[in-house]
Order: sequence, then C-alpha cells, then structure tokens
Amino acid sequence: KSEEEHIGHIISSANRALTGLVEGRAFVFPPPAIPGIGTSGGVTFMLEDRSGQDVPYLAQQTKIFMEEAAKRPEIARITTTFIPAVPQVYAKVDRDKVLKQGVDLSNVYKTLQTFMGGLFVNYFNRFGRQWQVYVQAEGTYRTDAENIGQFFVKNTKGDPVPMSAFVSMEPAYGPEFTQRYNLYRCTQLNVTAKPGFTSLQAMKALEEVFASKMPKTMGYDYLGMSYQEKVAQQGVSPTVIFGLSLLFVFLILAAQYESWALPISVLICTPIAVFGAFVTLSWRALDNNVYAQIGLVMLIGLAAKNAILIVEFARAELEKGRPLVDAALEGARLRLRPILMTSFAFILGCVPLWLAEGAGAVSRQVIGTAVIGGMLAASFIAIFVIPAMFYLVEKFSGRKEKKAIGAPPIETATPTTAGTTEK
Repeated sequence: KSEEEHIGHIISSANRALTGLVEGRAFVFPPPAIPGIGTSGGVTFMLEDRSGQDVPYLAQQTKIFMEEAAKRPEIARITTTFIPAVPQVYAKVDRDKVLKQGVDLSNVYKTLQTFMGGLFVNYFNRFGRQWQVYVQAEGTYRTDAENIGQFFVKNTKGDPVPMSAFVSMEPAYGPEFTQRYNLYRCTQLNVTAKPGFTSLQAMKALEEVFASKMPKTMGYDYLGMSYQEKVAQQGVSPTVIFGLSLLFVFLILAAQYESWALPISVLICTPIAVFGAFVTLSWRALDNNVYAQIGLVMLIGLAAKNAILIVEFARAELEKGRPLVDAALEGARLRLRPILMTSFAFILGCVPLWLAEGAGAVSRQVIGTAVIGGMLAASFIAIFVIPAMFYLVEKFSGRKEKKAIGAPPIETATPTTAGTTEK
C-alpha cells in the first residue's frame, strides 16, 4: 500500500480540499477505535457553558479556546460542528393582529410548523417494518419565505385568513442547532493529536488550555472513547505498569545474581531500546498509543535478554580470576554472534507487522515498529554500553577481583649435608 492510500494521508487530503468550501463547513475524521463507542476517533471534548448565558457567549468562548488549543504542539487539528451565525429566517408573529383577526394563536404556530417545517402524525406497519407519517408542504412551496401568504388559517367565524396578515419574515443569523451535555449548553470539539503524541497527552493539553484561558463560568467533559480513556486512566496507568515490569525484572535478576548492583548493568539497556522505539515511531509518523505501550513492555524482556547474555559470561570470566576489564570485553566478544543471531531472527519475524496492510493495519504497524526499532537500538547500541556498565557497577560496588587460578606451586628439594634431602 502506497503512502497516498493510508488513512492519515486520505483524511489530510480530504480536509485540505474541503477547506476551500464557502457554502458550509466540512471536514473528515476517522471512525472510533471501538465501533459503537462515540462517532469519531481522536478526542471528543465538550466545552460547557455552566452559567446559563446566551449562545453568543458560548460562541465567543469556543473561538478563544479553539485558537489557543490549535497553538499547542500536541494538537494537529481541532474542529467543531457548532456554527453560531447560520443564515436563517425569523417568522415574526404579531399577536395583536392575530387577536383582531379572531385567530387562535396556537393554530398559527401549528400551521407554520406543518407547512414550513413538518408535523408528525402517526406510525403504520407495512412490508414488515414500521413507517413514520409526516405532513408538510411540497418543497416548491417552501423555497421562498415571502410566499407565506399562500397558507391560510381559519378564524373563529370559520373564514380563512392568510398568514401574511399577521406573520412577517425577517432575515436573521443564529446556530443551526445547539447541544446540551449534562444539562448544560455546550460545544462539541473533535481533536486530533499530532503523530508521536497519545490521546491522553492531547487531553492534558486541552485541560491546560482550559485552565489558563477559560473563565470559571465554563466547564468541560469528554464523550465517547475519550470518556472511557479518562475512566480507565483512574485505574493503573501505563507508567505504573512499565515501572512494575522493571521492578519485577530487577528483583528476579537480583535473586539470580545474588547482588543488588549487578541487575543495573542489565536494565541499563532498556532506556536505549525505548529510545529506539520512539525514534522509529516518530520517523514513520505513528501514534504513541496502547499498542506502542505494549511493545515497550515487551522490549523490557527482549532488551534484557541481550544484556543477560553478556553479563552472564562476563561474570563467569570474572569468577575465573580474569581482570575486570578483560572479563567485560570477553563476555561481549563471546556473546556478540548469539545476540545478533537471536535479535535479527526476532526482527525478521516482526517485519510482517511493519509491512501490515488492510483493516487494522495501523495497530499492527505500531507494535511492529516499536519492537523492531527497540531491538535495533538494543542490538547495535546497547552491546557497547552493557560491558561498560558491567565494569562500572562491579567497580563501584566494591567487589574485589579474584586472583587467577593456576597450577599449584612446585616444591623443589633442597640438598643438605649427610646425603639427605630436605623438603
């Protein structure tokens, strides 16, 4: 699949093409990660007016918030369907004239709704499904608001009175619709994070903008997948999981080597692998999402495996009495080929994930990219760092080098007088 066929490129191209529309506001957004939870991917942010003020106030605060949020490096795009100044027609009913004509005011509003809009009548069943019945005027009779005089309503005497006798049409501007969330009038904002940033980082950026720019009369909340992410964030965070993984590896290595210092030389390769994973994710413009975090947890064990091979042999050489520097270098020399063989076998096995296509390809590409990038860094950078860290840890832990173990000294006989020998 070429770069032009990826969903990110398609969405960006479509949004650039739709920006030039003057008749309306249109944009494209990805579907939610889990179908049925929300209507779009990314972050769904609800900006709420909790003071109960009018629509222009909400529109002003929304404009300020969107302008400031667009400046954040974590935000790639922020859009909304809330348009406060849509051309409209305001039907002004003169109640005094309605009373003088002897017309019931409720009939006036009902007639306006029926012919200019639509009025629900009932349901009926046909062809195995339920249908709705609406009454409204034909489209040709609703195209011009000035033709209100073609509709009539009866007065108390039963005479038809044209609607134009007491209804005037005036041009106006206002929102096509307004939303309410948690009973507050609100604006729904669809936010897309830049490549290399997670949705949680985008949420944090939005919250920081809200705290610095919005008055106390405003509030916010999340909708759809974003709401579920915030709820899940209240549990165990990925940072805690990553830290616990490192802790368990450290404790296992400490028990294996019977040393609190030696596992440090093994775990020092983990940041190098994580660095390689983030570099490759940024290079391919992929998100740091949950799949990338799964890959990072995998890299703890994969990178530690390479370090264990070197440290194990270096420690064995040190036990034989070799100098510390020679033991570290010998361990790296002896295990270089096995490390490269096992690492490249794993990397080649993950290449299909790197080249994944079709439905759900992005998730496979993310985890494959993170693991391959981390293993490349662990294979070509960490192998030079691990022997040095082994030397430093052993040096500063106060462990003394053992003397070389060789053949026992030869006892020579010393000649004495009287023809005997003395040992």
